[in-house]
Amino acid sequence: MSTTPASLPPVVPLKRRWKPILLRVAFVMFVLWLGFVAFMWHTMKLPPEQFGAVMMHMPIPAVFLAAPFETMWLRARAGELHPGDVAPEFSLQTLDKTSHVALSSLNARGPVVLVFGSYT
Repeated sequence: MSTTPASLPPVVPLKRRWKPILLRVAFVMFVLWLGFVAFMWHTMKLPPEQFGAVMMHMPIPAVFLAAPFETMWLRARAGELHPGDVAPEFSLQTLDKTSHVALSSLNARGPVVLVFGSYT
């Protein structure tokens, strides 16, 4: 019995065999990355206590390296305050920690200017 060249299956070059596999792996990795970014976006929209509880269980380098964390954070936490809007009510402890000051109590005495920044 002799085998004829026509009865042997064609040999696929190594490059052609790996290309579909690499494309599938890249697609799966991309879908997983998109899922991770969507999960982080959803988590960033949660209240600070819930966000902290989720982040406590995250491997921190993975979050900062795998997702555009700073850009997402700035957009997720951006407020809807525009020039001319009334400032939201807040209450802060004084520097000597003996009392609290509320915006409404300051506003009752006259106009209030809030300055955020550094003087150094």
